[in-house]
Amino acid sequence: MGTPLTPYNTNESKKEQVASMFNNVAGTYDFLNHFFSMGIDKLWRRKLVKIMGQSNPKIILDVATGTADLAIAETKLNPEKIIGVDISEKMLEVGKTKTKQYPTIELKLADGEQLPFENNTFDAVSIAFGIRNFENVIPGLAEMHRVLKIGGKVYVLEFSKPTNWFIKKIYYFYFCNVLPFVGKLVSKDARAYSYLPESVRIFPDGKKFVELLQYAGFKKIECRQLTFGISTIYIAEK
Repeated sequence: MGTPLTPYNTNESKKEQVASMFNNVAGTYDFLNHFFSMGIDKLWRRKLVKIMGQSNPKIILDVATGTADLAIAETKLNPEKIIGVDISEKMLEVGKTKTKQYPTIELKLADGEQLPFENNTFDAVSIAFGIRNFENVIPGLAEMHRVLKIGGKVYVLEFSKPTNWFIKKIYYFYFCNVLPFVGKLVSKDARAYSYLPESVRIFPDGKKFVELLQYAGFKKIECRQLTFGISTIYIAEK
């Protein structure tokens, strides 16, 4: 597999560096997230929630919940409980402020590769723009599989690489030039927003990610591309 891509050039593990990176950018994360995507990320989350609603889940786990945008969107499904977990304390602090009015949401500091839950606990597990930041993707997916109930589904929303040559050209110019420049100015973290396009570039999307889901034990896998293939929703069943 080689050495994993990390946000910073330090001796810390990728997991520790990712936690530090999100702690550093937590204060500006929501603004930059919506600014860079021109609000399209909200539409992508709504699409995921609409698909999830077809299974009517009552107990939901949102992994790499960050500032809880997806967890908040999932409240529209009227579940009994949503638990969001993340390895960044600062992101969760922002998330807890945003979720005060949502009694069904509980946010916890936890490692996605070592989920602190019993087997067969959740009806659905979601993760948006977080799986590529895992130090070990397959063990992370295996953990999601473990905590799902039989027949439960995982919903993964992640950036992917567009296939249309024109869209791809614009996409990579924006991702590799505009995004790092503005991200550095606003977040004051020079590395965080250059790590993002690099992590998207090397992430095994499409058929390769389907193979990882299969390896982790999932069945009945679907892929739904969004906005010219800039992002993809993967749905898989335990």
